[in-house]
Amino acid sequence: MSTPKSPKSLVLVVGAGASKEVNLPVGAELKQQIAKVLAVRIIGGFELAGGDDYITEAFRILATSSGGRPGDMNSLLDAARLICGAMPQAISIDNFIDSHRGKEEIALCGKLAVARCILAAEAKSTLRFDRSNMYSRMNFDSLEDTWFSAFFKLLTENCRRQDLVARLQEVSIISFNYDRCVEHYLYSALQNYFSLTPEESAEALSSLEIYHPYGTVGVLPWMDKAGGIEFGATPRAGQLIEVAKQLRTFTEGTDARTSDVSAIRALVTTAERIAFLGFSFQRLNLELLLPDPQRKDPPRLRPVYATALGISQSDAKLIAEDLAKMCGVLLERIHVGHLSCFNLFQEYWRSLSLC
Repeated sequence: MSTPKSPKSLVLVVGAGASKEVNLPVGAELKQQIAKVLAVRIIGGFELAGGDDYITEAFRILATSSGGRPGDMNSLLDAARLICGAMPQAISIDNFIDSHRGKEEIALCGKLAVARCILAAEAKSTLRFDRSNMYSRMNFDSLEDTWFSAFFKLLTENCRRQDLVARLQEVSIISFNYDRCVEHYLYSALQNYFSLTPEESAEALSSLEIYHPYGTVGVLPWMDKAGGIEFGATPRAGQLIEVAKQLRTFTEGTDARTSDVSAIRALVTTAERIAFLGFSFQRLNLELLLPDPQRKDPPRLRPVYATALGISQSDAKLIAEDLAKMCGVLLERIHVGHLSCFNLFQEYWRSLSLC
């Protein structure tokens, strides 16, 4: 996407804690799941004694594909074992891959595991429903106490159907998650609330800028009918490889030639308000968001809101100071609260209002 043409009224920066509200894993849980699917052991050259069937088959395809790299399965098995053993020590899979920057097998194994685990987590999410059944619908009752519902209410407050596109253009989302929860939810929510057709909902959502710095586990079918992957689908091994190729390491995510990092930093720099939801404030991710550190613009009065559930008081104070510097905002305009993502919208409803 190109650099935003005008400042957004509200930019949401979304981390794993936000998707946790609909039953997706946060960092520690994801690391455990990654270690489990990568615990691949082959007995007698062909019998699987551990790990995930789809990951193993993906390894076989990569090892035998014409011109494929890496060229043998042993290098992938070695990388998988290394990742498994190191997950208890790693801050996240992203940090671990970045620590082994330039090692192709490790990056590839990590991406395959992430793709497999996130798609499996989507399948267990409270957002999941059977889209093959025309009578099946998303259970909005079960989602009422999540930030998805709270954000949708904010988005549609005093908004008529004919004003929807303009309202969506006021907002942008930067999601550090590999899942498609935001897109999947909004696609169904707009149909249900405004009585839109699937085509009308998809068209309206094209007005909402959503960035995934590290990529996603594939586009949804309504985004690309030819190559989409259903929310929570179980991919074939070949699909898993293709999905893994769409994921980015930190280095890839900050390469202005191949990523949206310039547009993302422009959003952070110009946004009228910023809200961090379930964000862990890891250094790598803050650096990706960080505008030019050499900028000497005077501090701005715009407010910044952030959830800090599970973060200590002392660290929350340091996070507030970091955000003040990063966003070019006076410290007193930073609001870091020990709130869930849902409760942040409850606490700052009027402050976040789009009306």
